[in-house]
Amino acid sequence: MAGLALAPLLPGLINRVKALAAGRRGPPTTQLYRDLWKLLRKGVVYSATTTWVFRAGPRLGLAATLTALTLMPWGPLPALLTFPGDMVVLVYLLGLGRFFTVLAALDTGSSFEGMGASREACLAALAEVPLFLALAALARGADAMALSPIYAGLAHLPAGTTAGLFLAGAALLVVYLTENARIPIDDPNTHLELTMIHEVMILDHSGPELVLLEYGGALKLWLLGGLVAGLLPLPASAAWATALGFLAAQAAVALLAGLIESTLARIRLVRLPQLPLAAAAFALLAFVLFLT
Repeated sequence: MAGLALAPLLPGLINRVKALAAGRRGPPTTQLYRDLWKLLRKGVVYSATTTWVFRAGPRLGLAATLTALTLMPWGPLPALLTFPGDMVVLVYLLGLGRFFTVLAALDTGSSFEGMGASREACLAALAEVPLFLALAALARGADAMALSPIYAGLAHLPAGTTAGLFLAGAALLVVYLTENARIPIDDPNTHLELTMIHEVMILDHSGPELVLLEYGGALKLWLLGGLVAGLLPLPASAAWATALGFLAAQAAVALLAGLIESTLARIRLVRLPQLPLAAAAFALLAFVLFLT
């Protein structure tokens, strides 16, 4: 799958946009490939308090994300696996991967990592609501119960459904930022433990196990970005043209995320639930619009 090879480019695109917006040269777009290769050649350090749960967390988390990736269509192009209700399985596979990462963080016995795991679980629970509602709205609009026919049918929706698509896309974009711990939800570049959410959970991981977590994060960025990119108008002539259009749409979503991170500040922790709740309201309104 091309996503396995191209997913690490997305964080590079986001960081590149942020650097250009700040007037800096910034790291190259392929920086994550270099970082992963460097980490692969390093050793792994384990705390004396950890058990097999800490070692299994990155592996099981990546396995769940890879399985979810097989269910994601390339816009109108079908996914590797498709069946009625696969969108529910996709959401729960993402939740399963997060569950293993949280368990690994708790297994360290660190109060900081436990704090990050608690925040991650709370935000994930809030993000599942707009994700389910947005996918349900798209399923109602396309009159299908699987992701591949849903995204294939979006191109044939009547012109009056544009508002519903826009609201569903806005909700999915918020989920994209929340699930991937991007600004304004979280700052992936922060080094202050009291303000970190996702990054604090992986502080004790090193070497190849950190590679699994970083690569899994890039795949998750690709997967959720694909749900947003599939809503953009794509060429439906030849399969190769559609695939190229989907890649361009993925890059556009990453560029948009970079612009958002360049113009917005991180939201205060006590106000973080407001954003996914607003996204849930957008998705619910989209569902109502598709009912009419």
